Amino acid sequence: MNILGLTFSTPMVLWGLIALPAIWWLLRLTPPRPQSETFPPLRILATVLKREETPHKSPWWLTLLRLALAALLILALAGPVFNPREKIAVSGNALAIVLDNGWASAADWERRVSTAERLISDAADNDLPVYLLLTAELPSQDIGPFNAATARERLNAAEARPVPVDRLSGFARLAEALNDAPGASLAMLADGLATGDDESAFDELLAAPVADLLWIEPQRMNAVAMHAANNQPDSFRVELVRSSDDSAPRQVTAYASDEKGRRIAETAITFGPGEETASGEMRLPFELRNDFATLAIEGENHAGALRVLDENARRRRIGLLSQNEGDRAQPLLSPLYYIRRALAPYADLLEPSAPELTKAIPELIEQKPAAIIMADVGTLPDSARDALVEWVNAGGTLVRFAGPRLAAAENDETLLPVALRVGERSLGGALSWSEPQPVSEYPASGPFSDLTPPRDVVVRRQVLAQPSPDIVERTWANLADGTPLVTGAERGDGRVVLFHVTPEATWSNLPISGSFVEMLRRIVQFSRNQGAATREGEDSGQRLAPYRMISAGGSLVPPGPQAEPLPASGSPTVNLQHPPGLYGGEEGVLAHNLLEADDALVPLARPESPVPVTAMDYAEDSSVELKGPLLLAAIILLALDTLAVLWMGGRLKSRRLAPRNTGAAISLLAVVTLAAGLVAADHSLAQDAAPDDAAAIEAVSKTRIAYVKTGVAATDAVSRAGIAGLNRFLLDKTALEPGEPAAVDIAEDELSFYPLIYWPIEADAPMPSEEAIARIDAYMQEGGTVLFDTRDQYSNDFSGQGSVSPPTQRLRDILSSLNVPPLEPVPEDHVLSKSFYILNEFPGRYRGSPLWVEAAAGASERSDRPVRTGDGVSPIMITGNDLAGAWAIDETGAALLPTVPSDPMQRTYALRTGVNIMMYMLTGNYKADQVHVPVLLERLGQ
Repeated sequence: MNILGLTFSTPMVLWGLIALPAIWWLLRLTPPRPQSETFPPLRILATVLKREETPHKSPWWLTLLRLALAALLILALAGPVFNPREKIAVSGNALAIVLDNGWASAADWERRVSTAERLISDAADNDLPVYLLLTAELPSQDIGPFNAATARERLNAAEARPVPVDRLSGFARLAEALNDAPGASLAMLADGLATGDDESAFDELLAAPVADLLWIEPQRMNAVAMHAANNQPDSFRVELVRSSDDSAPRQVTAYASDEKGRRIAETAITFGPGEETASGEMRLPFELRNDFATLAIEGENHAGALRVLDENARRRRIGLLSQNEGDRAQPLLSPLYYIRRALAPYADLLEPSAPELTKAIPELIEQKPAAIIMADVGTLPDSARDALVEWVNAGGTLVRFAGPRLAAAENDETLLPVALRVGERSLGGALSWSEPQPVSEYPASGPFSDLTPPRDVVVRRQVLAQPSPDIVERTWANLADGTPLVTGAERGDGRVVLFHVTPEATWSNLPISGSFVEMLRRIVQFSRNQGAATREGEDSGQRLAPYRMISAGGSLVPPGPQAEPLPASGSPTVNLQHPPGLYGGEEGVLAHNLLEADDALVPLARPESPVPVTAMDYAEDSSVELKGPLLLAAIILLALDTLAVLWMGGRLKSRRLAPRNTGAAISLLAVVTLAAGLVAADHSLAQDAAPDDAAAIEAVSKTRIAYVKTGVAATDAVSRAGIAGLNRFLLDKTALEPGEPAAVDIAEDELSFYPLIYWPIEADAPMPSEEAIARIDAYMQEGGTVLFDTRDQYSNDFSGQGSVSPPTQRLRDILSSLNVPPLEPVPEDHVLSKSFYILNEFPGRYRGSPLWVEAAAGASERSDRPVRTGDGVSPIMITGNDLAGAWAIDETGAALLPTVPSDPMQRTYALRTGVNIMMYMLTGNYKADQVHVPVLLERLGQ
C-alpha cells in the first residue's frame, strides 16, 4: 500500500483507526480526578467561586493528545516506510548477476553492492536461485547457482580490485552455466568502461537462453586517471585521461609525494570542453623532482589515480669528458656530440669548465654525478686517477669509449673492465683481409638481452680485448666474429663499462643508430640509487617480489596473497597475479602501473540484445522505516499525558502521594488494550519477544564456538563460514556435536557460554572500548580462551621482527590493556600437538606463523600469575595463519578461499589444527599427565 511515498508493510492494522471515535467518546467521559485540597475551609471558600472543581468531562486538549497517542500507535504497528524502494521486476526462473569489480568500480563500490543486494533480496522473495559472477576475479571462481543467503555472503565478501576486468573468460563460464538453466534473468552491473574483448564477450553471453536483460551502469564515467609521467629537463610533466562521454570543462589537482607520503608539489590541470586528455607541469629543481615517489589526483579514489615511480622516472646527473680540443669547432666530429643527443632527454649533462684532467675530473666528481662518460681518454694523471677510482668504488658508473689515445695507453686494470691489446684492429679496406663486422645477438646474461641487435650497424675498427677466462662473463655485446663490442665489470660498489669503438661515427656507425641511445640509457640506469635489485633481476632472469601494491581505492598497501613475482624485464599486463605497484625490495624497486601512455578510457556501449532490456542507474536503498520514530513519538505523548494528569490532580504541587487518578487509569487502560490487540496482528513483534532465559538455555544446550563480530561484513562472513566448516569436520571425525557458530559482541553479549572465542583482528574495525576489553579479561580469568588471528603471515609476524602490519599493531593495542601471561610458540611436547592428531605445525590459509600459547615455564602454580589457566588450558592463543579462511566452506561444502600455497593437504592440516584446539579446550591437559603411565602398563601386563 503506497500513499504519497509512504508504504505500510501491514496495512490491515490501519483499520484500527476506525476505533478512534470510540476512544474519543471513552476519553471524553472519563475526566481527570479533581484536585484535592487540604482543610482549612477558608481556603476552600476563597477558591470555590473562581473555578469549577469537578469537571464532568476531559478537557479538549487532553482528549486530542490521547487520540494522537492512539493514532501514532496504530500507524507504527502498520509498519510505515517512507520513500520505499521499487522492486526490480525479474521475469526469469533464475537470476544471474554480473558485477564488474575492476578498478573503475572502486569509487562507488558501496552503491554497486547495495544495488546487487536489492536484486538478491528480490530474488529471495521469489525463491529464485542466484548466479554471481565477478569480472575481476580468477577464472576458477565459483559462480553458482546459490541460494539468496549464500549469494549475499559472497557479495559481502567481494571487493573492488585494482585491475581491469576480464569479461571474456567470465562470460564464457556464465554462458555455459545458463545453457543448463534456460530462462534466467541476466543483470549486468557494469562499471561503464569498455575493454577490447567486449564485443565477442557479450555475443557469447547473450547467445545463452536468457529471459531478459537488466542493464545497470553509471550515468557517465566521470573518473580521471593518470596514464603518463615524464621527468623533463626543466619540469615534471603529468598527463591525465578521462572518458570521452565526460565532455564538460573540468579542473583537477595532481600532486607528487615522497617516499614518506609528504606532498612535495602540485599542479592544476584543466580539461577543456570535449577534451579527453590534459597535461600539467610541476616546475621544481631536479633534486626535488628526484624525490618524487608517487603521483596522485586529488579527490579520485581509484587505482588509476595513483602512479608509482621508480628510478626510470628520475633524472641523473651525467658528467661528460673529452680531450679533443676541436669539439666546438666541428660539432658533428666531436666525440661527445652523439652522446649529448642520446642522453639529453633522460639526464642532466655536466661538463667541466677546464680542459686539464687534473681539474676536470675533480670538478665533475664534486657535483656528484651518477655516471661519468669519458670519450677516448688515455692515460690519467695520478691525482685524477685516484679520485676517479675512489668515486667508482663508492658506487659511481664509469663509461669509457675507445679511440687512438686509449689504444696507445697502458692497461689500467682498475678503470677498464678487460685488459686491452696495444693498438686497434682495422676491419675492411685495401690493407685488411677481413670485412666490416655486424653486431650479433646480445648475450642472455648481459643488460642488453631484451634489446634487438641492429642489423644495419657495422664496425670497421675496434680495440681488441686480451683473451681471459672471464672475458665471456664481462662481454655485453659481440660482433659476428665473437670479438667484444661492449664489456663491463664491477669495481667495488660501482661499475666500469667500455665501448670498444669511438663515440663518433669514425670507427663504426653505431653512434648514429637508435640502438646507441637504448644502450646508453640502459647503462645510465645502472647508476640509480635503488637499481641493484632490478639490475640483478635483469642480469639473471629472475623475478621481482611484490613490495608495495596499489589498492583499488588508490593507496599503497602491503601485497596480498594473490600477488606473484614480476619479471624484471618485459612488460607483463596488469592482472590479479601482477597487480599495479612496486616490485623488488629495499635495495631497488620496479614500478608496474595500471595505465600506459597510449591507454584511453572508452565508455562501455550497451550491446544489441535479442531479449527485452531494462535500463537502470546505480542507486542505494533510500527507504526509511518510520516504525521506530512513531513509537518514540507515542512514548513522548504518553509522558506528556502523565504529566498533564498529575498537574491537573495537584500531584506536582503536593509532596504527599495522592490516590491514583481514575480517569488516567481508564485512559491508559484503553490505549494499552488497543495496542495489545494490534500487536497480536503484527507477527513480526511476536517473533522478537524471545525471553532471555530461552536464549541462555539454547546457548548452553550444545557446545558452540563463538567468533567476535568485527563490523566488517566480509571478515564476519568468513569467520562464520570457517567455524561452520570446522563444525562439519568435528562431526565427521570426532564424537563432538557442536552447535551453530555464535556471533558475539564482546561489549554486550554474555561470553561465559562459549569455551572458545575466535577473534579475527581487523585493522579497519573500531578499537574495542575499555569496558569490552575488561569483559574479555574477565572471561579469560574465568577459564575461557580467546584465539586471536591477525591473518597477516605474509606481512609480518607477531614476534615483532621487522615491520609491523596494521593487524599486528591493532592486536598489540588490544593486548596492552589485558592481563596477558608470558607467551611462547607451541613447543614440541605441548598437549596441542597430540590432543587428537599428532601435529608438528599449525597451518591455516597460510603456513609459517607459529601458534602462540601461554609459556609453560613451571609458573602455572604461582598465585601472582596475571591470568591463571584452567585445567592446564592456555587462556590465549595467537596466530597469523588465517585459520577461519582455511576452514571456510559454502552451502555445498566446497572451500571458499584458496590456501597459500595451493596445497590440498594444508587445508586438511588446518582442520586438524582446529580439532586439536577444540579437544584441548574441552579436555584440558589430560594427555600431558604421564605420571600414571608405568603403573597402568604394569597392570595391563605390558
